[in-house]
Amino acid sequence: MQTETQLKELVREAYTTVADQPRGVNGASCCGVGGCSPLDEAAIMADDYTHLAGYVPDADLGLGCGLPTQFAQIKPGDTVIDLGSGAGNDCFVARHETGPTGKVIGIDFTPTMIDRARRNADTLGYNNVEFRVGDIEQMPVANNIADVVVSNCVLNLVPNKANVLAEIARVLKPGGHFSISDIVLQGDLPVGLRQAADLYAGCVSGAIQHDEYLRLIQEAGFTQITIQKSKAINLPDSILANYLSANEIASYRQGGVGIVSVTVYAEKPGTLSVAKPKIKLTDLSNSSTQACTPGGGCC
Repeated sequence: MQTETQLKELVREAYTTVADQPRGVNGASCCGVGGCSPLDEAAIMADDYTHLAGYVPDADLGLGCGLPTQFAQIKPGDTVIDLGSGAGNDCFVARHETGPTGKVIGIDFTPTMIDRARRNADTLGYNNVEFRVGDIEQMPVANNIADVVVSNCVLNLVPNKANVLAEIARVLKPGGHFSISDIVLQGDLPVGLRQAADLYAGCVSGAIQHDEYLRLIQEAGFTQITIQKSKAINLPDSILANYLSANEIASYRQGGVGIVSVTVYAEKPGTLSVAKPKIKLTDLSNSSTQACTPGGGCC
């Protein structure tokens, strides 16, 4: 098994490769990277940003799995931190929400991505968006600085997710909150998928169980945990065939294993907190809300 350091280097190398690729190339593979086969259809995981105010096409590499900034409740004047900011896509959408009195800080540990994001910001003339090279397990920002933290399909790339959640708690102001899109699992992946190194960088084999993900957030001290959106991810047979036999693919299809993109909201306790159920699941497709707890199996 690879060490945490080796996994991080794998991710860094993969995202260095995709940093200067067009969105069409990245969107045709799992989370933009990995050994997935090119597809003619739209990106497997990425959502459509084009309708969001502040969207910058040159910053959209098709690497995400949700729209966290759409759900992040960003207000004018807020300070926002984007974890794994890539070419700046979510940062520029967040900047539109914060307005000229706010500030957005993007953090990414891939220097090539930071360079591309800075070029985008310079081209646009944005002076309240800053990009910093850094590991999100040790963020290069002060304590209690952010009103909002966002991230798009990044925590699943980090071996020690508890460390990242502790850092999010450190940098958020009391009463601040996060909105994070990520990949989680419901059921056990086949061994061939779990052990595929390129699928780790592709956001699949590094994903953890849905209930464990919620538990880690709760154990980090966050409250008002809410699933804002949930979307099933279907890996085509053309991708699965790189890792599984035909019989294994058939068994996988019948095994009830789910790969799911979730957008999760949570608050750091403080004076801005509003009383809500501790954890709830919101199904935006029919506007229903279902109470649940980690391990409760309601999701």
